[in-house]
Amino acid sequence: MNDQRPVVILIFIFLVGAVLLTKLFMIQVVDDSFMKKAERNAIQRVVDHPYRGLIYDRNGKLLVYNNPIFDLMVVPKEFQVKDTTRFLELFGITKEHLIESYNAAKKYSWVKPSPMIKQISTTDFAKIQDFLIDYPGLFIMTRSVRSYPEPIAAHALGYIGEISAGQLERDTLKYYSQGDYVGLSGIERYYEKELRGVKGVKYKMVNVRGIDKGPFKDGEYDTASVAGINLTSTIDRELQMYGEMLMQGKTGSVVAIEPKTGEILAMISAPFYDPNQLTGSDFGKTYTRLNRLETKPLFNRPIMAMYPPGSIFKIVQSLIGLQDGILVPETTFACNRSLVACHNHPSPVNLFGAIRNSCNPYYHQAFRKIINREISSNTFKDTEIGLNDWREKVMKFGLGSPLGVDMVGEKGGDVPSSKLYNRVYGEGRWKYSTIYSLSIGQGELQVTPLQMANLAAIFANKGYYYTPHLIKAVDGDPSKIPAQYRYKNEVGVDARHFDLIQNAMAEALYGTANRAVIKDLVIAGKTGTAQNPHGEDHSVFVAFAPKDDPKIAIAVYVENAGWGGRAAASTASLMIEKYIKGEITRPALQEYVLAGNFIY
Repeated sequence: MNDQRPVVILIFIFLVGAVLLTKLFMIQVVDDSFMKKAERNAIQRVVDHPYRGLIYDRNGKLLVYNNPIFDLMVVPKEFQVKDTTRFLELFGITKEHLIESYNAAKKYSWVKPSPMIKQISTTDFAKIQDFLIDYPGLFIMTRSVRSYPEPIAAHALGYIGEISAGQLERDTLKYYSQGDYVGLSGIERYYEKELRGVKGVKYKMVNVRGIDKGPFKDGEYDTASVAGINLTSTIDRELQMYGEMLMQGKTGSVVAIEPKTGEILAMISAPFYDPNQLTGSDFGKTYTRLNRLETKPLFNRPIMAMYPPGSIFKIVQSLIGLQDGILVPETTFACNRSLVACHNHPSPVNLFGAIRNSCNPYYHQAFRKIINREISSNTFKDTEIGLNDWREKVMKFGLGSPLGVDMVGEKGGDVPSSKLYNRVYGEGRWKYSTIYSLSIGQGELQVTPLQMANLAAIFANKGYYYTPHLIKAVDGDPSKIPAQYRYKNEVGVDARHFDLIQNAMAEALYGTANRAVIKDLVIAGKTGTAQNPHGEDHSVFVAFAPKDDPKIAIAVYVENAGWGGRAAASTASLMIEKYIKGEITRPALQEYVLAGNFIY
């Protein structure tokens, strides 16, 4: 037994040695985690942020481009400052900012870079770049901010800003990191994936002082960033600029659409702001200031403001009545002002005359025939059935729900159903006399300016529309725009019924909107006055031109400007002339609009 003891000892030593050697092999060869931990102390991972895609107008004119800007990054483990006072003076920050940013960086990661000073301008960067070598743990990361050659179309283009914590949580693909910039509104937000590009990564060696010693392994693991895709918008820069000039000092909106395509030619929300204000290091302060203004310049009125459509809705009523056979061109009603107020015009009138003269009593009586068809012997039930059937037909015109424009935040307006009146008055306790205000576009009806412009496009196209949109081509290819913007939406009214409508709208200019008449250019239009319980009524006008080959459809809302034939019709007429003729031949009308004295 004693003779076997050395053998056992040798076997034990061998097994222990084998285990140790195996462990060492695993650590040194198979498992590289320790190597990576060691390398982290000497290797910096620097993200190469791509340039966002550029945005052009429909004619190839630049709307949005990039300017370089710099973030000062800090690696807490390596950061050293001997003379704090000199550091603060050199970088133009406060002691509080230094402490706050450093603590935030440590909380995020001891060894990974975090921003200390964001969005340093090119000028300020030139002042500090030679001193960076004196501060280990600091380096510059190049980014870009958006710039605008013309301060226009702020609401349509949108703006970018630092990603929020909530957005980071929703980023399932983990593309973004803390401190990244994303589109927050308008085109910038809707087409974020196309515009943002693809990040690159560079690995560089640094010594203990944080001094760059060149690429890691000659850049073997580096990846280049890929710039974002350029977009061609539908906006006409010159028309947008002109429209914003006309709406200066006013509250309201202008939306112009190319009827045959649904492309938005101009989208103006007044009051507006200079998009260059929401760039750079003062973004937060500027946004807060703009957001607190009573005029609400950040509010995107074309897609968010909701108004009664007013008399413009009479066109929709006419088309529904014609399609259902309730009305024919010869249908005549007296202008009975005991039913609803109206202005002076010949009476009785047929459908053509009702549109031309915007006769309220005509539509009171016509709407009653549309709603009460004696489907039920119970008046209350008959009205309920008729209203719900009417609502379905109205919604085919793109009303009552968002159209689906390529912007976030679009409102859908409201086309009331029987459920609303049942909730307010009780089931079986309301009838036509309760809802007759709908006949002339008032009451519970609500539309957005974008929806009104789309109505004008429907009238121009004789019964169809393409969903309004702001992008004409992606990377120069029109076929790459979202498929829903190439789909033809039919409203369910035969094209033949639109001939009378178009002719009456053209004649209406000489009745209610003679300011809109342009020599040698036939415009078809309709005025409206949206009631406002809080002050002067809103001026409304929709139109398309030329009547026989429409190239532009437009809706104008000017708040608190009274009758539609003044502010709105004048503005629309000038916009049409500018787009089709390229010049203004009525300087007196332009001065009238610019002066803004519409109430008299």
